[in-house]
Amino acid sequence: MSRSDSEGPRAEVQKPEIHAFERRPVTIVFKEEAAFKDTYGGAVGYVGLSGTWIRPARASETILITMHPIGGTGGLPVMRQFGEAGVHVLACDSRYRGVDNALIMEKVATDLGAAVRHAKEKLGYRRVVLLGWSGGGALSSFYQAEAESPTVTAPPWGHGPDLTKAGLTPADAVVFMAAHVSRHGTLTEWMDAAIRTEADPDDRDPALDVYNLQNGPPFAPDWVARYRAAQVARNRKITAWVKAKLAALEAAGRENEEFAFVVHGTMADPRWLDPAIDPNDRPPNWCYLGDPKVVNMSPVGLARFSTLRSWLSQWSFDDARADGPRCAARISRPVLVINNTADDACTPSHAQRLFDAVAHPDKELHQIKGATHYYQSQPELGRQAVDTVRDWLRRHGLDD
Repeated sequence: MSRSDSEGPRAEVQKPEIHAFERRPVTIVFKEEAAFKDTYGGAVGYVGLSGTWIRPARASETILITMHPIGGTGGLPVMRQFGEAGVHVLACDSRYRGVDNALIMEKVATDLGAAVRHAKEKLGYRRVVLLGWSGGGALSSFYQAEAESPTVTAPPWGHGPDLTKAGLTPADAVVFMAAHVSRHGTLTEWMDAAIRTEADPDDRDPALDVYNLQNGPPFAPDWVARYRAAQVARNRKITAWVKAKLAALEAAGRENEEFAFVVHGTMADPRWLDPAIDPNDRPPNWCYLGDPKVVNMSPVGLARFSTLRSWLSQWSFDDARADGPRCAARISRPVLVINNTADDACTPSHAQRLFDAVAHPDKELHQIKGATHYYQSQPELGRQAVDTVRDWLRRHGLDD
């Protein structure tokens, strides 16, 4: 039954006892067809993934599998709390752990597929539930859609992994936790629309400068609408340049070569300055990485360093395929969405869009009141989120 509430787990469910658990390192190696490496080290044609197996003493035939395109999820406080709740977890890193300048989302989907196979064939679990935390949400949605009904025969430029032939194993259910809609959608919403010249970020349109106090905050709705349109236009302008550059390389007989570039100004979402936009309990003038004005030009900003093919697969507003809502519409298995009401990375409209996109009725949306993106220094709220997941798993026969 479709459900959206703000109560967390059902009142009659008792808090589970604290279970002993162990952490085991996991290494997954698999072959792929490749003419060169796009990640550092290792033999061409082999991919090596690292992960953490959180294995409670309580036996279970179900395991949660979590993967973020570049982040490591195994060390998150909430993963320890899953272990203490008796929930088995495989937190597996993609091949692009920590470095996304060459990241291809279609390859990350095959990485997640290797983790699912490993959990079933090597670790002995009968059922798998994808836990899409943060950027892992759109990845999990993309993976599950392609595992259930594969359609992607190549990345956007026409050469690369064919997911219709990858043999991806569908999960039994999907959980979106503090998840955003996609990397390309999130980047576009965060892009600095004032930048007019990509090579010169100081060439700015003052009328579209989110950090120009004459524009706000608060920001007028019509100004926000113009700003959003300018963000999409900037993304499309970069995409057009990328496609022209790829075409020039191919015309010169250099079709396998790449080109690296910098994208300036990627933390200029009006939401971080004006909490009345997509409102939740987050503080103003803050984002999950700190002061947004500083992050806007800092090395850790989204897409700061990129390459041509990675841009098309990962960041292009029109070309990237790992779109959370679009893919969620193709998922037939049960879906749980958890929104943290003080999230300073993924605002509530993202959770709602994921929930609304699921076309079948076996979906639920729960709110964790006051929780931030990482549940940092909020162990009681992390436990509430874990209890919510555990209760949902139990009611779906996935907690034995």
